[in-house]
Order: sequence, then C-alpha cells, then structure tokens
Amino acid sequence: MSEIRRGRAEGWTRRSLGNRLKEMSEFEVFETFAGGRIKAWVKGVPVEDAAREQLENVAGLPFVHSHLAVMPDVHFGRGATVGSVIPTKGAIIPAAVGVDIGCGMMAVRTSLTASQLPDSLSAVRSEIERKVPVGNGPGGNHKDAPARATSALRRSGLDERLELITGKHKRIQRTAFAKQLGTLGGGNHFIELCLDEEDRVWVMLHSGSRGTGNILGTYFIQEAREALEKRVLGYHVPDRDLAFFMEGEELFDDYVMAVGWAQDYARLNREVMMDRVLIALRDQLPAFTLDRMAVNCHHNYVEQEHHFGADVWVTRKGAVSAKTGELGIIPGSMGAKSFIVRGKGHAESFCSCSHGAGRTMSRAEAKRTFTLDDHLAATAGVECRKDAGVIDETPMAYKDIDAVMAAQSDLVEIVHTLKQVVCVKG
Repeated sequence: MSEIRRGRAEGWTRRSLGNRLKEMSEFEVFETFAGGRIKAWVKGVPVEDAAREQLENVAGLPFVHSHLAVMPDVHFGRGATVGSVIPTKGAIIPAAVGVDIGCGMMAVRTSLTASQLPDSLSAVRSEIERKVPVGNGPGGNHKDAPARATSALRRSGLDERLELITGKHKRIQRTAFAKQLGTLGGGNHFIELCLDEEDRVWVMLHSGSRGTGNILGTYFIQEAREALEKRVLGYHVPDRDLAFFMEGEELFDDYVMAVGWAQDYARLNREVMMDRVLIALRDQLPAFTLDRMAVNCHHNYVEQEHHFGADVWVTRKGAVSAKTGELGIIPGSMGAKSFIVRGKGHAESFCSCSHGAGRTMSRAEAKRTFTLDDHLAATAGVECRKDAGVIDETPMAYKDIDAVMAAQSDLVEIVHTLKQVVCVKG
C-alpha cells in the first residue's frame, strides 16, 4: 500500500508520500515515488485522496520540467488534477488541458454603485438571461445567435483557422460554433453582478470554448491515446488519460493549432457575452460608464513559457497566470466572495494561482448531501436560481474561499473583494 494512502489521516503532511518532505514557509515540497517533485500551496485546505494519487502520477512523468505546482483549489479531475500547473519539455498532454479548452473569466468594473440598483434585481437577471443564451444541448437556446456575434467572428479569422484544422482531420465534426459565440453554457459557468468593497458594481462571467472546444479536446485526447499505443519508444503512463503528443510529431503541431483556436474562441466568446450583458444592464439600470479595470483570463489552457532555464509548455488545468503585476480573477461560488488579484510572479508556482475555490465533492455527491433549503440559506441575498437543478453548484460543495486565498498569499495580492448580488446559471 502506498504511503499516500497511509498518510491520508494527516492531510498530506510529513508522512503522506513517505519520502523526503521539506516544509517551507509558503509551500510544501514532496518527493514522489516515481521520482517527480510536487510543490503544493495547500496549507489549511483539504486535498482528497484521489487527487493526491493523481498528482503523483503526473509529477512522475519523464518530461515534466522541474516540478509540478499545485494550487489550493486542487481536486480530482480527468487524467490530471484540477488546480495543477504542469510544465512539460517536448510534450503536451491533451487530457490535462481538458475539453473545456480556454475556459476562463472576464470582469469589468462599472461606474454604478449599489445605491443605483433597484430593490429587486429579478428583472435585471431576467434581462441578462434573455440577452445571453444559456444552457447546453438540444434543450438550451444556444442556437440563437446574439447580435454582433457574426461580425465579431468575421473579424477574428477563426472560421478560416478552423477550416484548416477540420480540413486535415476529417473526423472532427463541424458545429455551428458561430451561433454559440456569446453563449454561456451550463455546469459551473455563470454571469454575475457583484459589489466591491466600495459598493461599485462589477460584471463578472465565466465561460469557455463551448461545443466546438469540447469536440476538439475530445478528438485529440483520443488521438493521443492511439499515438501512445503506436509509439515505439516504450513510454509508459500510469493513466491512459495522460497520453501525450511529442514535439516533432505531426499531431503535436496539429494539436497546438487546435488548442490555440479554442483558446482564442473562448476569449472572444467572453467578450461577446460581456457585450450582451452590458446591453441588458443599460436596458434596466441608470446610465453608466466602464472603468479601465477589466480582466479576461484563461484557466484551462496551455502556452509556451520560459521557466527554470528552459522553454516549456505550461498547462494550467484550473489555474490562472499570475505574473508580476498581472491581473486575474479568483471566483468563489454562488453566495461566496470572489477576488480580483494581482500576480506576484512567484517562480516556484510557474507564476500561477488558483482559478477558484475548488470542489470538495462531486456534483452527484452534492445533490445527495444538500437539500433545497440548504441551498436557499447559502444563497440568501443573491438573485439567482433557487431550484434543485443547481444544488450541485451550491456553495457548500466548494472549499472555503478564504482558506484558499490564505494558502496562496505569496502568489497574489488581493486588489478587490467582490460579493455577488445577481448570479445567472445555465
């Protein structure tokens, strides 16, 4: 039995990995059995057993550069752990990036104050829901193209880039991605109105590359599995979801092209969505202007960066870039605080921070554990869905956001603390 399992009761402290552990004032360092190293900002926050084992699997891969960085919102994910930063030399793991490629956050501060909001925000939420299509699948209204989306897409060049990808990979199903531009999706994606410490009104939203990004991610994850089986170099991975592409292979370049497309589409999707939300607000609220304080950041993506003397591919799976002076967004959950942060450029974290609070339980477990009354109490004072369909997103299913922020105080500084007053879910 592995020392990971023996050490569970100690919350991933001295005996959790059984090898040499060096405690730092800011993070913990673990030497894994496979020879990899993990540097974890997890002091004061829970880390589930399955996530610990998954982290060791990734850290031991031969092409991981220097170490694996673990953020305090860490929890079990597909293949690689959510809340991890994976630097790789000469290889990329598609399942570590995931299928919600380019998923991220956007926020902008307005000139509005709390005193200018109506006593009831129900009409505001309804107007946002009318202007921004939400939902997934045939039951959603994401097929209704928002105004301006078509022209924004035409200027972007994304259609031509996707044609190059699908022209080469005929099995990739072309979707009506133009009609999904500016749409929210489901799950943990959201649109919020928030108040900061000065009672200024912010608009904040969370979404990604929608159906097309999912199709691209799923396709290349399967291609990586097939490439692993055919490769003659004898690489072994402990989980088939850790299958990878190697630089020099044709599929590596194709994946970089596809993931770049999805990340650019996701960023544009948030911009178009924000445009639609602001139109909705102007229909419902007094005239306002926008502040220069605006952020648009990915937290499921890969890009090439330079760290510890080498050019590496950095996969942030549920993590945000936090270079020195760089602004980012760390949302809480429905009913919890969120934060606008400024990066401190911490080299050991590969200049990264958490992407949110992080789940403490699965969606299914949350639905089994909490009642509608629990959800109503947790979201008191927030204009949002109060039905059983969002219990899996209730705040109790997530870690304490204050503990998460305390664990990464050396990674970011808090610029603004936000509390939502409206939350729109798909």
